[in-house]
Amino acid sequence: MSEHDTPPLIALHGAASSLVIELAAGAPLWRYWGPRLADDFHAGTGLHASRPLPSFTLDANPQFTVFPTFGLGWFGQSALLAHRNGRDFAQDFTRCTVTWITTGSAVQLTLHDDVAKIEVMFTLRLDVSSDVLTLSTQLTNRGSEALDVQWLAAGVLTLPADSIQVEYFSGRHNSEFVPQVDALGRGQWRRENRRGLTSHDDFPGALVCLPGTTDHEGIAYGAHLAWSGNHTQLIEWLDDGRYQWQFGEWLAPGEIRLAAGETLRSPELLTTCSGSGRNGIARNFHAAMRQRMTWPDGVMRSRPVHLNTWEGFYFNHDITALKSLADAAAEVGIERFVLDDGWFHRRDNDQRALGDWWPDQKKYPDGLGPLAQHVIAKGMEFGLWVEPEMINPDSDLYRAHPDWALQLQGRPLLTGRNQLVLDLSQAAVTDYLFARLDALLRELPIAYLKWDHNRDLVTAGNRAGSATYHHQIEAVYTLLQRLRSAHPAVEIEACAGGGGRIDAGILRYTHRFWTSDCIDAVSRVSIQRGFLQFFPPEIMGSHIGASPAHSTGRSQSLDFRAAVALPGHLGVELDVRKLNASDRSQLAAWIALYKQLRDTLHTEIWFGDAGDSLLWQAHGTAEQFLLIVYRVEPTHQRHMPSIKLPFVDVASRYQIESIATPSDDTAPLAYNALQFDGSWLANAGLPAPPMKGEAAVIVSIRKC
Repeated sequence: MSEHDTPPLIALHGAASSLVIELAAGAPLWRYWGPRLADDFHAGTGLHASRPLPSFTLDANPQFTVFPTFGLGWFGQSALLAHRNGRDFAQDFTRCTVTWITTGSAVQLTLHDDVAKIEVMFTLRLDVSSDVLTLSTQLTNRGSEALDVQWLAAGVLTLPADSIQVEYFSGRHNSEFVPQVDALGRGQWRRENRRGLTSHDDFPGALVCLPGTTDHEGIAYGAHLAWSGNHTQLIEWLDDGRYQWQFGEWLAPGEIRLAAGETLRSPELLTTCSGSGRNGIARNFHAAMRQRMTWPDGVMRSRPVHLNTWEGFYFNHDITALKSLADAAAEVGIERFVLDDGWFHRRDNDQRALGDWWPDQKKYPDGLGPLAQHVIAKGMEFGLWVEPEMINPDSDLYRAHPDWALQLQGRPLLTGRNQLVLDLSQAAVTDYLFARLDALLRELPIAYLKWDHNRDLVTAGNRAGSATYHHQIEAVYTLLQRLRSAHPAVEIEACAGGGGRIDAGILRYTHRFWTSDCIDAVSRVSIQRGFLQFFPPEIMGSHIGASPAHSTGRSQSLDFRAAVALPGHLGVELDVRKLNASDRSQLAAWIALYKQLRDTLHTEIWFGDAGDSLLWQAHGTAEQFLLIVYRVEPTHQRHMPSIKLPFVDVASRYQIESIATPSDDTAPLAYNALQFDGSWLANAGLPAPPMKGEAAVIVSIRKC
């Protein structure tokens, strides 16, 4: 083959995206990732042949590969940093084995370095239905000496030269998914998390946008690391104007040492490209997340309405009062009653008892059985809060096994929320936790576990004094899978002080996320929109809280609180008994409305911003959907803006009807059997109703 011939190419095609990799002498080269190419596309000459050698460069100038390495001429970020006692720090692949897993959509590239004696298996799977590309890396030590690994990219991606900005999320406890935007230039953009769990402040995902990208149109790229621990992502400008995007697990010093023949497997990296803007990215990710999940009996049933006792009772458990709460909950239509923190041995505050997972004798002299049976007799499921990974120094478990806590010799035991973290790398610890939880699930009719994690990891060393962040996460996954295998009918919610552990890794083993400990409805509008960029609404825990909100002190109407909670997995987080008759009736009506609409709400979703603090989201299909409009602040305009709906079928006509809500202190909508052409809705828009600040309306829109 001459240098002007087209080299062998690997192409994966989805419904609306394609990627192209060029086979070369060593590691394959990244050529393209973007909108769908023709099946019979022609790429012209190879990358080396199309590029003359620049001045002041190596005579064999390395190109951007699917797995760039350090030390032999690639000066950008490498996908691997590893060594053997300071040697074999430079790696280069001499050959590549290509294995098709599924022709045209999934391929495995095995890269061999016979000098450094390593093998890297790089897997790419492009799902045709969701257009989500899943990447993962497997590193094997083929040498006779140990290999220390400092960095292993789960995936390396190519981004086009006209990428202009990265959109990502920061935040804190009670303020998750705070949107951030940084411009991309001739440098490196980097985010790292070292908290030991996914974290509130550094969500492991981002979007990259091209010029002109909006919520509804334009090319955008999204990526999300399926890992519940430390992580790094970076975007780096390359010499040809393109960018590389890497994701992977952040590894602590000395954390990973591979013995001869051992293998390190990276987390999965979920990525997607869409020509339909941010909404296209969200829909692709939603489809992929739904595919990752496994439900009891193999299918998700309509999401039951929760009541969670935390903000209603905190630690002040009284079985008579809780039974009374269950009675009130059943009357308003609650379908699942979740008993939160405070139920177990000597747990009267957050200073003690974590690890002692049996019912408190003073609060529950006959155990939890009478309460659980009372709940079930009222037609509800019974759920229970646990925080298995944690231990209080003031606990029977710690007094018996102080060596079970993560710690470093000579360093102080640093508490958070008065608690330490159990070392799950010890088999005795996970066996103990499984036995305690298994006993609860066998003895009680528990249908649901709320699994919490209320602090960051520090002094995270095992008995040998080595960092154990990586093994901690793997052990959590193993424990969750062990419990699910033993109790396949039980659903599990992932919670970490609210949204501190939201990721596609733990989603493999759970069924719901507690989105935030903040239930203030105004705050929740933004938090939930950030969550929904990556995850579907049916797994988004969204509760109607008290007013004033416990986290912010702000007050909102029950209608607004309910309308904000409605699109997700609805719950109630207040003492229903304390509501007056009018509010209780109003709450019951909202719950009934959720039951009527939930199967439509938990489908496709679109977002938009009409300006003037008017945000909207639509749920359903382009043929029939629900439009929810939120006004988060009072208007600054004399007249209301119109709401453009660019996703509708412009060739069709739609009938618009307002959804009757339990009560409404805004001006009534006039959308009663009105008709609009789709082209009008897409381009001119639906006239917005007059609304006060902190209000919402719901509209049904369907094809005629």
